[in-house]
Amino acid sequence: MLSNTFPDGKPISPWFSEVPVIDIHKFTVYDVTSHGVLPGRPDMLQTAAIQRVIDLAADHGGGVIYFPRGQYLSGSLFFKPGTHLHLAENSIIYGSQEIEDFAIVPTRMEGESVNYFAALINADKCDNFTISGSGTLDGQGLPYWRHFWLRRKFNPQCTNMDEMRPRLLYISRSNNVHISGISLKDSPFWSSHYYQCRKLKLTNLHITAPHAPIPSPSTDAVDLDVCNEVLIRDCYFSVNDDAITLKGGKGPEADKTPDNGKNSDILIENCRFGRSHSALTCGSETIGNHNILMRNCTVDQVGSLFFLKMRPDTPQLNEFIQLENISGNCREFFYAYSWTQFRRSPELFPSYGKNITLKDIRIECVNAFNITNSEEFTLENIFMQNCIISAQNQPAKNFEGCHAFTFDNVKIN
Repeated sequence: MLSNTFPDGKPISPWFSEVPVIDIHKFTVYDVTSHGVLPGRPDMLQTAAIQRVIDLAADHGGGVIYFPRGQYLSGSLFFKPGTHLHLAENSIIYGSQEIEDFAIVPTRMEGESVNYFAALINADKCDNFTISGSGTLDGQGLPYWRHFWLRRKFNPQCTNMDEMRPRLLYISRSNNVHISGISLKDSPFWSSHYYQCRKLKLTNLHITAPHAPIPSPSTDAVDLDVCNEVLIRDCYFSVNDDAITLKGGKGPEADKTPDNGKNSDILIENCRFGRSHSALTCGSETIGNHNILMRNCTVDQVGSLFFLKMRPDTPQLNEFIQLENISGNCREFFYAYSWTQFRRSPELFPSYGKNITLKDIRIECVNAFNITNSEEFTLENIFMQNCIISAQNQPAKNFEGCHAFTFDNVKIN
């Protein structure tokens, strides 16, 4: 029987069980092809023409920007309050492969508020925003990936942001958002990023980016960044980085910066995870995650089922996290280590992973546990119940800090 509470005992509100069908006919529908946008022209940049349709709808009280069957090429688009996006079956918006087609704007990247390139689809302060349909956002990321790996060859210290790349979807400072039905593929950078959103629903999404022959670097499927009350249901993720990553700030002063914050009340259920670095990650750019519940999911060729990416130069508190009724295969069942890349301070700040429950899990893996550099973070009260872990290697590749674990009916082969 499914629990009706979050890990700290807080009731799961009825909002999480209500997934309405997005009815575009409740709004005025603006067919882009009726307003000067040409379908079937993936070689013709139409950013300005599409943006004019969005602005027209916003100026007349809002409406749905409707893309019928066809192919469309665009740079960064900015949705306004009252506007929505619908991608009809067999409609594809391609992202430009030229970075100059993406505006440089104040945005949020890697746990900080900065000026950087806008995404293909952007919506800021757009309460009740929706994206619906069964079409595709295609980032055409291959040239961006090639340039990134080439840059890394001559400068191994280059960061993800040093090589200029846009995201596919960025929604910020918005409440009551619902993204449903569409596919996101081949993003140049993060696939979808949500910042300071409350009451966010992601349902029936298909988000992919390849790991070969050219790996798609940092193509996280879903980045939650200071978000509260989030439902992720019936989605498929397979990317060349983490599938679902929790972010919120980084650096020694991260918990004192007003733009930062924690993620809370996140429900992830009935999702499938294909090849990715991790299914669920508490990221290196986070200061706090509370009440994270992931259940009824399957994993296949995932690097880690659960990844605590502890950052020693940032105060972190990851607590009341529960994974239950999970099956499949992965490399590491439970992975926690001190993330030292691009460390900003030699001083260690208190970082915790505590009150974590793993129950009713059946997993085949290479290593059951990989916990390293635990002197730089603290694990407390990790409870495992009714789990069968079939590990190829010894149960622990590295199992520092094992005193934090309590086991009840757990079998590790």
